[in-house]
Amino acid sequence: MNRLYLAWQEPSTRKWLPVGMLSFDGKLYRFSYTRGASESSIFEPFPKMKRLEEVYESEELFPLFSNRLLTKTRPEYNDFLSWLKMDKSEQNQLKMLALTGAARATDSLEMFACPSPTADGNYEISFFSHGISHLDKYVIEKVNGLDPGGRLFIMHDLQNSYDFKALALRTSDPMTIVGYCPRYLDDDVHKLISLCDPQTITMKVEQVNRQAPLQLRLLCRLVAPWPAGFEPCSSPLYQPIVASGK
Repeated sequence: MNRLYLAWQEPSTRKWLPVGMLSFDGKLYRFSYTRGASESSIFEPFPKMKRLEEVYESEELFPLFSNRLLTKTRPEYNDFLSWLKMDKSEQNQLKMLALTGAARATDSLEMFACPSPTADGNYEISFFSHGISHLDKYVIEKVNGLDPGGRLFIMHDLQNSYDFKALALRTSDPMTIVGYCPRYLDDDVHKLISLCDPQTITMKVEQVNRQAPLQLRLLCRLVAPWPAGFEPCSSPLYQPIVASGK
C-alpha cells in the first residue's frame, strides 16, 4: 500500500469528494490535490498546503496526517497495533491511516486506499465497521460476541436519510445490523453486487477488539471477484490537478 485518497464531506450537501492523494515511494511522501477539490466552491485548502496546483513533498509524514495517528509514546500504542491486526515490526503509517480512516469528530475528512486486483484476481479490502456508536447497547454486546471468520451479510439500507447508498452489515440469525460499510466503499460494492454473482461476494469478521474504542471494535474483510472492466477510483475527480512526474 503506497497511495491513499483523502475524502472531504461538503457540509451542505453531505456529499463526499476525493480532494487529495497521499503517496509514499519509500523515501518521500507526496501530497497533491485532486480534481474533486475544485468541485466544491467552499472547499478550503489545508494549512501549509494552500496551493491546489502544487505537489507537496516531505521526508516525514505531513502533520495533517501524522496528527491523526496514535503516537508511539502512548501507553496503548501496542494495543492499537493489535487492533489493526498489524505486526509491531510493520508499523506502516499509510496502512494505519487507511484502516482507521484517519477520521476525527472535529472535521469532515476520511482516508482510504483504492483497491487493486490481488494475485488471484480478487477485490479484497479490510475496514472497520462504521456507525457502531449509534446503535443500541445490545447490538454492541452482539458485536463483542462475534467470532473471527464469522459470516456477515451486506444489506442496502434504502431508507437511510443520510446516505441513500448506505450498505448495512448484518448477522444472519438473529438478524442484527452491526454497523455499516464505510461510505467511500458504497460505489465499489454496489458495482460489485451488480456485476458479480452475489454468492461469490463474502463479508467476514476479521477481528473483534473488545477493549478498543467503538470505531475500532469490528474489523471486517470483503472479498469478491474482480469483474472485467471494473475500475475503482477511476472518475475524473480522483485525478491529480498536477501530476508529480514521479
